[in-house]
Amino acid sequence: MNYALLIAGGSGNRMGQEIPKQFIHVDDCPIIVHTMKAFERHPDIEAIAVVCLEGWETVLRSYANQFSITKLRWIFKGGETGMESIHNGIYGLKAEGCNDDDLILVHDGVRPLVSQDIISSNIATCKRFGNAITGIQCREAILVSDDGFNAEKSIPRDKLIRTQTPHTFPLGELLAAHEAAKQRGITNSVATCTLMAELGGHKMYIVPGSERNIKITTVEDLEILKALMHTQKDTWLK
Repeated sequence: MNYALLIAGGSGNRMGQEIPKQFIHVDDCPIIVHTMKAFERHPDIEAIAVVCLEGWETVLRSYANQFSITKLRWIFKGGETGMESIHNGIYGLKAEGCNDDDLILVHDGVRPLVSQDIISSNIATCKRFGNAITGIQCREAILVSDDGFNAEKSIPRDKLIRTQTPHTFPLGELLAAHEAAKQRGITNSVATCTLMAELGGHKMYIVPGSERNIKITTVEDLEILKALMHTQKDTWLK
């Protein structure tokens, strides 16, 4: 089985709004619902689980009913960090009877423009190679700075990948990684891919992402999202 695990447990403080960013409406629909719709549409996704900010579970369920999200099966409690939220989600799936070989697409709840092709590529790559990490090659020049103002060193961009989500792994491997992290005192790795890198011994396989697969973190991101949702590719472009 293939399950989407959407991480929406954050309070969105950097957005500076009255409500969490995942519940901000764009085109009269909450961002988290736009994200759920992407996985709702995909024929190979059996069900959706959401790790939700505590206190917003009823709101999430109500929105899912309002917008006909039929695949939402589980809602789990969000954690203090992203890593803790993922932990709650994967252990929740295990407790609900999911199997170790089920594929889990761990995805940011505030990446609503994930494409059907990206979802398909994640599933296919994970089935063939054992995991899949969505990412795009870095096009920008990269400088190293300790204070955000002074810089003397650069990092060659040729080998740099900017990761997005989904990150797709069998449930058993995710559980094993979090158990290993617990043993080694790793408590706040920023994403599944960074956790696997910190643990070592995990070759990860990159699935091409998209600049449209934007994560909503700031008000500027919200403006870009609105523009992308109302922009169509010119017919003359190849």
